[in-house]
Amino acid sequence: MSGRLGISRRELLVGSSCVGLAALGGGFAATRAAAADMVLPIRKVSGLEIVPGTQTLDMMSFGDNGAPPVLRFKQGEELVVDVENQLGEASVVHWHGLRIDNRYDGVPYLTQEPVEDGQSFRYRVKSPDAGTYWYHPHCNTLEQMARGLTGVLIVEEQEDVGFDHDLPLNIRDFRMDGKGQFIDFYKPRLAARGGTLGTVSTINWQVAPVYEFPAGSLVRLRMAVTDLTRVGTYAVNGGVARVIALDSNPLPVPQPPEDILLAPGQRADVALQMPDQDGELVTLTRRTPSGQKVLMTLRAVGQSAGRKLVELKPLPLNPHPVPDLENAEVVEFLFGWTPESGPPIVSICGTLGYTFWSINRVAWEGDTPGPVEPLAVLRQGKSYILRFKNETPNDHPIHLHGMSFRLLRSNKRKLPPLITDTALLRKGETMEVALVADNPGNWAFHCHVIEHQKTGLTGYIRVEA
Repeated sequence: MSGRLGISRRELLVGSSCVGLAALGGGFAATRAAAADMVLPIRKVSGLEIVPGTQTLDMMSFGDNGAPPVLRFKQGEELVVDVENQLGEASVVHWHGLRIDNRYDGVPYLTQEPVEDGQSFRYRVKSPDAGTYWYHPHCNTLEQMARGLTGVLIVEEQEDVGFDHDLPLNIRDFRMDGKGQFIDFYKPRLAARGGTLGTVSTINWQVAPVYEFPAGSLVRLRMAVTDLTRVGTYAVNGGVARVIALDSNPLPVPQPPEDILLAPGQRADVALQMPDQDGELVTLTRRTPSGQKVLMTLRAVGQSAGRKLVELKPLPLNPHPVPDLENAEVVEFLFGWTPESGPPIVSICGTLGYTFWSINRVAWEGDTPGPVEPLAVLRQGKSYILRFKNETPNDHPIHLHGMSFRLLRSNKRKLPPLITDTALLRKGETMEVALVADNPGNWAFHCHVIEHQKTGLTGYIRVEA
């Protein structure tokens, strides 16, 4: 399938803008448009082809009867979103990576009540940071995400940095059979290990799509891994490319576009100078045991625009507070097996019916109306070093809602000086990260392998004034 020639940044902004999306809700949008910037329905969809030539049944999506829209707004500006639930079951929306008001973080019972079928909830989304993010449910999380509920969210820099085109990439697998129909979303024995991998790899809900851009133009590739399970190593092959940001934060020095290690929840921004010759190709690949798997192809078309990467302005740094490492308090978190416990608590937002994992020997029993104690209580404005210890032989992408942290050190490898909200903790690794507890509230803290999250490897951190 071919993308349109010359997808410009402006076209993407208009195509997924508040004005365009407001129409998705029909009469609801018409009555609420004056009060909200946009309406975002959550609904079941049908008739879509993930496996070419076959219509997949029982998918879920945000927006209209297609792939979830790309949401965009400016750094420092507020986007008011009316989420309308048309799923037939409860849901919520979490804005992954955004440092926002705790009331709008989208975690059932921890920050809000579930949004029941036929109800709506108004989210006020405002980010002090620019970058590439994504959004997804936090209720019946595994099934709703597995059926399609993951979308890319972009916070634009206040000033244009100079790209000609901007291409968001929603990177994820679906678990489907050869006829394009869903199969079991997980296997318990795999949930107790590394997780259950998908079978059909997609970019923007397409298998190996082809996009065309003017030869010699500058394209910003926004890679967002919204997968439930897969940790992958990616590469951009062809043209001239550099990785300029990871997890929404600019790199001190741009890096080559090979060996881009990304786990579920993580993102990478790549600056690409398209080849100068008409018909030349660029590919995005993921490493597999049998070689490089092509996920997407970009084709250069027409006469060269003659642009060079050196023409781009550096990405501005996001305004993260700097931790006081000399006076930081150390807080320890052990990610491991679950202690013996009773049957999981059943709630409207769902468990998998198993408990395999724990943080600090406590398996999550949340997503329920009842009280659950925080893993730690931090004081607002104080600096902390969080020590993550993984006693398991499995990888865990550890995600903290509402705040970002700086990578400090590891007992297994040299860590880059990055700021992130999702750190990949490798098997047997102990990692230290630092943050300033600058955002008050109850913040979910969990592994982003969703099978791990929903079988115990979840908790929350409280920040108190």
